[in-house]
Amino acid sequence: MKTAVVVFSGGQDSTTCLVKALDEYDLVHAITFDYGQRHKQEIQVAKDLCKRLGVASHKVMDVGLLNQLAASALTRDQIPVSNDLMDNGLPNTFVPGRNILFLTLAGIFAYQVGAESVITGVCETDYSGYPDCRNSFVQKLEQALVLGMDRELSLETPLMWLNKAETWALADKYGALDMVRTDTLTCYNGIVGDGCGECPSCQLRSQGLAEYLADKPKHQSALQGRC
Repeated sequence: MKTAVVVFSGGQDSTTCLVKALDEYDLVHAITFDYGQRHKQEIQVAKDLCKRLGVASHKVMDVGLLNQLAASALTRDQIPVSNDLMDNGLPNTFVPGRNILFLTLAGIFAYQVGAESVITGVCETDYSGYPDCRNSFVQKLEQALVLGMDRELSLETPLMWLNKAETWALADKYGALDMVRTDTLTCYNGIVGDGCGECPSCQLRSQGLAEYLADKPKHQSALQGRC
């Protein structure tokens, strides 16, 4: 049986990855991380979506240590979310080491449940500038996990080369556009659906949706042979 683990936050990208995985794999497990994030409501959203979609299992893992180590607008209420860049050129919503930790733990979980793939919604084409969303990072970490566990494992990134409009097109392809739009939580301020409309995540999401709805055939055709 083909088995996968989806790193699942309950947001637009990971939900799109989840519905795609459910169509392609025999068994799909989901793993969600509680790191004391500002938008912690996403954990309940993830739980609700997993029940609704019928995943094989859903693990919610407490990784509060990350909150202690990584100061960010997503881990500190006193740091306002903004579009401003820090001195190092990264957004203030960047959580250092987050995807290193999440994908490593997801890899261990995959080992436990016998999954050959870990699926994550990171993207380099249309993203927030996070270094741990780059394809080069994912490839190197995959190599490290295979070497460290002496077991074949693939880190799959279905959205890596898609822009946000194409990500909406992918959700629509699997009949999940309305669910992703109304029932997921991408907003850094914790508002389900279209969100606050002001944080960087909401702005990227809404811009992509507007582009997709303005020309569905264009973005749907862009997916052909890619997803």
